[in-house]
Amino acid sequence: MVNMRTFRNILALLLVLTTGLCHNTVHEAFIKSKSHTNNWAVLVDTSRFWFNYRHVANVLSMYRSVKRLGIPDSQIILMVADDMACNPRNPRPATVFNNAYQHINVYGEDVEVDYRGYEVTVENFVRLLTGRLAPSTPRSKRLLTDDGSNILIYMTGHGGDGFLKFQDSEEITNVELADAFEQMWQKRRYNEILFIIDTCQAASMYEHFYSPNILAVASSLVGEDSLSHHVDPAIGVYIIDRFTYYALEFLEKVTPDSSKTLAQFLQVCPKRVCISTVGVRRDLYHRDPSNVLVTEFFGSVRAVELTDKVIKLPKFDMKEHIQLNDSGPSESENLPTRNFTFAEQLPIISG
Repeated sequence: MVNMRTFRNILALLLVLTTGLCHNTVHEAFIKSKSHTNNWAVLVDTSRFWFNYRHVANVLSMYRSVKRLGIPDSQIILMVADDMACNPRNPRPATVFNNAYQHINVYGEDVEVDYRGYEVTVENFVRLLTGRLAPSTPRSKRLLTDDGSNILIYMTGHGGDGFLKFQDSEEITNVELADAFEQMWQKRRYNEILFIIDTCQAASMYEHFYSPNILAVASSLVGEDSLSHHVDPAIGVYIIDRFTYYALEFLEKVTPDSSKTLAQFLQVCPKRVCISTVGVRRDLYHRDPSNVLVTEFFGSVRAVELTDKVIKLPKFDMKEHIQLNDSGPSESENLPTRNFTFAEQLPIISG
């Protein structure tokens, strides 16, 4: 068991090491110049019941894509009814597929559902976005973003002019959603948001947005239906929606180091294949989508600086910097004096 004297010594050592490293290895100007430091994804299926199989496949397919591109489960919030894999009508229990050939089971062993079943409510969704959660809420159910976070928000389900149904029992309006985003902005909970919604009359959901740094994409305009793509005869229901199908077809060709841009992503579903008209709202977004990488929302990001220069660390005398307890000398006096250096890591291999 560590006594208080040893504990204070350890804290003093860590403070000195941290201070030395910060002054010698971290370029503060570089860090401050990077407003985008982390990526999160909020993926929501607002419907339930077997005939809405495609909505579960939509959101699980998007989950698979962002996870493959590097966003960890700890930074993905997945809200889904979760009633398809074990539904008695499912001919292949514990599976959900997004294509008629059943090549990819998007309900794999590594799927972590954060809000399931009747937890998928308007109240929980708004509380998640705004951070107004009960103190007892576990970390896995919190959106722990900050003003350096780029957030992908993807929603799918049944909607109409100005509303989106939740579990066929309630609905969220476009005004409520816009106000939730404004609360996020006021509380410095995001840097940029990419909002994607695949539902009927989807464009009506972004009409009232007024917060900055939001790029909104909708699978259909007001007055249009958003249609399904195809049926799997073995399952007996439509298994994916058109917009999401072509969006995933594009994302499958994206790699973590890809140079594909959001402008290219916005062209994935022209009306000749989508049947509905994809809507895009750009007036709140301050950047040109052709200059924004897809991975800035669908992948993971780290602020790093590469250098080929040797960094010289100052000599550090461990005995000199450890403050002894007033009661007398401690075991720290017997610690050897040594210099600290960086271990070689991330070697650059040419060719």
